[in-house]
Amino acid sequence: MTRHQLEHAIRAACYASGDTELIIFGSQAILGSFPDPPEELQASIEVDIQPKNKPENADLIDGSLGEESLFHETHGFYVHGLLIEPDTLPVGWEERTVTVSDHHGTGGNTGFCLEVHDIAASKLLAYREKDRVFVTTLIKEKLINSQTLLERIQTIPLGADKIQQMRNWIRITTEDVG
Repeated sequence: MTRHQLEHAIRAACYASGDTELIIFGSQAILGSFPDPPEELQASIEVDIQPKNKPENADLIDGSLGEESLFHETHGFYVHGLLIEPDTLPVGWEERTVTVSDHHGTGGNTGFCLEVHDIAASKLLAYREKDRVFVTTLIKEKLINSQTLLERIQTIPLGADKIQQMRNWIRITTEDVG
């Protein structure tokens, strides 16, 4: 997914949901912080979005812009309308979002993208192979600071064992990529 496609997704999702503001989370929120990130970080063809003021309309986004929709077939990417699970994100994530808004690309609507360290923390919490590869690339490309990531992880309401697992993974991965 490209920044241009993200802006298109914002415009279309606002229209579908009847909201003018969206929260963008998941891997493609990276396009808020880095409009032209390394190709490996743009591999996904979906963007996860929640209407900010009308979260109950997330299903409307999924229904009209989701996987296998006419929108997906036409544009080659799709918009997944979902609700954010706040307990999977570092405390304070709302204040750190990166705004994507302009008159032309987003039609004057606003997308609030998770900040890159918050994305990485949520990806490590999920701990799927694709998520670990994503965070490894962020570390390797020096798009995140390992210390900041460690600090953010500490604020997610998790058990001590899970936090330690994530801390160990970050330390080992940071050492491995040099």
